[in-house]
Amino acid sequence: MAISENSIVGTIVADNYRTADVFKKHGIDFCCGGNISLSEAASQASTDTKALLHELESATAEKDLESDLLQRIELDELASLIVERHHSFIRENLVSIPPYLTKLADVHGANHPELLEVKVLFRQAAEALSSHINKEEQILFPRIKELVEANKKGIAAPRSHFGSIENPIRAMHAEHDDEGERFRTISALTNSYTVPADGCTTYRVGLAKLKAFEDDLHRHIHLENNILFPKAIELEKKSVF
Repeated sequence: MAISENSIVGTIVADNYRTADVFKKHGIDFCCGGNISLSEAASQASTDTKALLHELESATAEKDLESDLLQRIELDELASLIVERHHSFIRENLVSIPPYLTKLADVHGANHPELLEVKVLFRQAAEALSSHINKEEQILFPRIKELVEANKKGIAAPRSHFGSIENPIRAMHAEHDDEGERFRTISALTNSYTVPADGCTTYRVGLAKLKAFEDDLHRHIHLENNILFPKAIELEKKSVF
């Protein structure tokens, strides 16, 4: 795609995920806040739009094959990929990260009281994300599968007890925003996951795991907000009830 000042940030990243690094560099939210134009994003980030365009053009000089594939696969396949790759990652790390945070708070909390807050914030994230991905797997993703199957068969999709698919999607968007804000706070508290001079190996590993968790969450939310959800809404509009 040709990128211009009017291009939507989320659409740019959906077309080529290499651009995500450019937006991260400038502190531009491409997942939760990606539904704005490039010029608006540049303004909010106090970044020169033309310079940003040049960086994005350089990043997209090479095609991103995975982004191309994700745009073309069926929506039920994309939902399954999200479950297998990102929901599994969340569940694994909700078990593996807390022990690190507990140890860091116990050992380094006196000199780094922010670790106590990080521990609480991650516990809150664990509770919220566990509920969030369960709702996606039990409510939203099965509905997407119904829509895909109906579209393939050329028949009307069955009615849903929650009405339009936009209703659960709206709730998922709100929860994505909450987690995006929570991890912005965690990142700020840890100075972008920087290990302090008195940090030990456990400190380094703990922060590395937190950063990996946030990075995966960004891609997870991006796939849903910028690809899966908009396409699911459009697919539902094709159905005749």
